[in-house]
Amino acid sequence: MSKFGFIEKSKFEKLFGMSSGYVLDFSDRTFQKFIVEAIRIDIYDEKYNHGSGSKANRLRGYWLTESNYNIGKLLEKLLEYWIHKVQMKELDYGRSDELLYEECSKITQLLKTENPVKNLDALTPNSDEKDFTVLAEAIRVSIEKNEPENALDRLHTFTIKYIRQLCDNHEINYDKETPLHSLFGGYIKSIDKKGLIESEMTRRILKSSISVLEAFNDVRNNSSFAHDNPILNYNESILIFNDISNVIRFLETIEKPKVKEKEVDENWDELPF
Repeated sequence: MSKFGFIEKSKFEKLFGMSSGYVLDFSDRTFQKFIVEAIRIDIYDEKYNHGSGSKANRLRGYWLTESNYNIGKLLEKLLEYWIHKVQMKELDYGRSDELLYEECSKITQLLKTENPVKNLDALTPNSDEKDFTVLAEAIRVSIEKNEPENALDRLHTFTIKYIRQLCDNHEINYDKETPLHSLFGGYIKSIDKKGLIESEMTRRILKSSISVLEAFNDVRNNSSFAHDNPILNYNESILIFNDISNVIRFLETIEKPKVKEKEVDENWDELPF
């Protein structure tokens, strides 16, 4: 789906009863509170002030303003609320409403596939450090707001933390001053020696990422909010996010089997016989 068009919108309009100016059974206060808790935005921000400013028009204003991915996230939460009301028997519905709900759910999932960062969920901490989790959440919020250029410095910090943890897992020595590309180079050399890379092409792709990460140091220092800099443009920021998240997604495929094997060994030792 390249567009959230008239037909798709009309299905949600009908399910949520928006022809009256309302959205489900929300008051102005509960509508604002629900959306703040669901996706951390204020639906009563001036940029969503559409038409009469009613709740239905506020939601339409959101549809006109936000990316398909963000629209999908809010609609998903509203569908969850619809189901909750049905389960609590606080909403009259029939078979046609059930079918409409199923259609809306499919539309929502399609909308959510249009995140400009394809492997955003790969940017998940690989340790239990609290600050790491906070950092990852801040990055996610920037992407959900479609503002990748505002999070380049945090993405750089995230990547350093992530690669340092991999080095720790493989007992690779480094110090606090070791730059990102050198950390990554040491890690790639280690896993290659252990036979964890099978093809020459994969080996070359990963080695080329060393120079990419070296260039990322320059972006962080001279084109991000790490310092008083002019910020890199949106499209190049998206390219960087996708490249980094793709690499991390692949590294997960190398590391996760190792973690699972360790867990199996530990459980085996605990067997009663």
